[in-house]
Amino acid sequence: MPCWDGAGFWRGLGRQRWPGRRGARAQVWPDRPLRWIVGYPPGGASDTFARLIGSHMAGTLGQNVVVGNRPGGGAVVASDAVVRSAPDGYTLLHVDNGILVYNPALYARLPFDPDRDLQGVGFIGRFPLFIVVRPDHPAKDFADFVAQSKLKAPNYGSPAVASPHHLAMEMVKRRTGLEATHVPYRGGPAAMQDLLAGNVDSVVIDCATGIPFITGAKVKTLCVFSEARSPRAPEVPTLRELGFDKAIAYGWQGMSVPATVPAPLVAKLAEALKAGVGAPDVQDRFKGLGIESAPWSPAEFQGFVARENAEWRPLIRELGIRLDG
Repeated sequence: MPCWDGAGFWRGLGRQRWPGRRGARAQVWPDRPLRWIVGYPPGGASDTFARLIGSHMAGTLGQNVVVGNRPGGGAVVASDAVVRSAPDGYTLLHVDNGILVYNPALYARLPFDPDRDLQGVGFIGRFPLFIVVRPDHPAKDFADFVAQSKLKAPNYGSPAVASPHHLAMEMVKRRTGLEATHVPYRGGPAAMQDLLAGNVDSVVIDCATGIPFITGAKVKTLCVFSEARSPRAPEVPTLRELGFDKAIAYGWQGMSVPATVPAPLVAKLAEALKAGVGAPDVQDRFKGLGIESAPWSPAEFQGFVARENAEWRPLIRELGIRLDG
């Protein structure tokens, strides 16, 4: 029988009976491996955590969870593939800010509507974002960085155009008066490498990539965009405490499935996802990198996405950022 483990997660869910028309074999769900589709290349944070969490979900569900990478078009290719898949609970989509929140504002037309065609399973975690510069940068702190930007605007690197990092920095520019020019890279590690080599003035980096540089004193960290200081970098002030109450942003990840997957299957997937995220090795990895997680239900995750939509879609349209011309 399932049991509450005292840390907010259900254990021992096991495979469940599910009515079907193909005889006894069809009555057990899942009766074959599940596919977890990631819209980004192997090796990134989305891919890494899908594989780590998926291995724990496999133990809970009694079937393998096979991660498949379908990069391309801001994860639109992967999202469309999942939307068009059979609504049987066997095809899962790794989602983030871009897929569920940004893309409808970044593209004039999408082959699907994430609000209508996808439903949330649960939350994986949110990733604080930092502005970092080289240790020898003349700015003493964020206020000094802003003041210097009025005289000569620096550039800043991010992992990609329309990444959470890019859009968060454009929001920060608008709300703090900072002047800076965007330089997109193919991933956070490439941006950090160019920062240390002196080829870019600053970088907006998430905790998963940035914490080793920050805690190793390889960079000077000017601020974090989170609601509170990161336990992994407690000396770094938030923009909120520097006087910019609305300058808050994160990167985040979760899981969705096609909107017509039956509610009982979504509930089973949600419990398996909670158990995977709550596994000790996953939580240890999260704490080491400063990633924040919460065991939200599908409804709680959907509510979170709705709030993000209300905040970010109007802002993206005001900023005039588009990916399809």
